[in-house]
Amino acid sequence: MRSTTSVLAVGALLCGSVLLTACGAPPPVPVPPPPTSTVVDDPCPEPGVAITAGEVDSALGLRALGIVLTNCGTRDHTVHGYPAVRVLDADRQPLEVIVGNGSPPVSSPDSYDAPPQPVTLRPGERATARLLWRNTVTDSTVNATVGEYLEIAPAAGQPTQTVTPPGGIDLGNTGRLAVNAWAVRP
Repeated sequence: MRSTTSVLAVGALLCGSVLLTACGAPPPVPVPPPPTSTVVDDPCPEPGVAITAGEVDSALGLRALGIVLTNCGTRDHTVHGYPAVRVLDADRQPLEVIVGNGSPPVSSPDSYDAPPQPVTLRPGERATARLLWRNTVTDSTVNATVGEYLEIAPAAGQPTQTVTPPGGIDLGNTGRLAVNAWAVRP
C-alpha cells in the first residue's frame, strides 16, 4: 500500500509542476495556415468568355496543348481567327517566343489547320484551338526556354487571361510556337 501511495504522490507532484511550468510559459505559437493564392480567379472574365488549358500531349518531341474558350456570359459571343498567345516565365515575364498562325513550321498541316471562320458561341458553348511546339535543342550554347504560364486572348487586342499548362511549355531553344484557329470541334 505504501508503494502505491508513494507512486501517486510522485505523480501528483509531477503533474503539478508541469501545470505550474505551463502557466508561466508563453502560450504556444499557432501553426500558420497554409499560404493562399493572392490571385482571384474570375469565373467569367470580360468579355464573357473563360479560357482554359488541357493536358500537354507529347510524342517524339512534338508537343500539343488544347485550349478551350467557353462562353460563360449571358449573350452570344463571336470569335474569329487565332488566339493571341504569349509565353511567360515563372515570374510572369514575357519570353522571346515567335508565335505563328497554323502548324507550319512546327509541324505538318493537319485537320486543325482549317482556315479561320467566324464562330458564334451561345452561352455555355465552347470553341477550341491548339498550340504546337517542339522540345528541340539545336544549339548547345543557348539555354533552353521553359515557360510556366500562357497569356491568352480570344484575339489580338482583346483582354488576356493567364493559364498554367500542366508541365509548362518546354520549347528547347527553337523559340517557336504555333497556334491553330478557334473552331468548334467534337
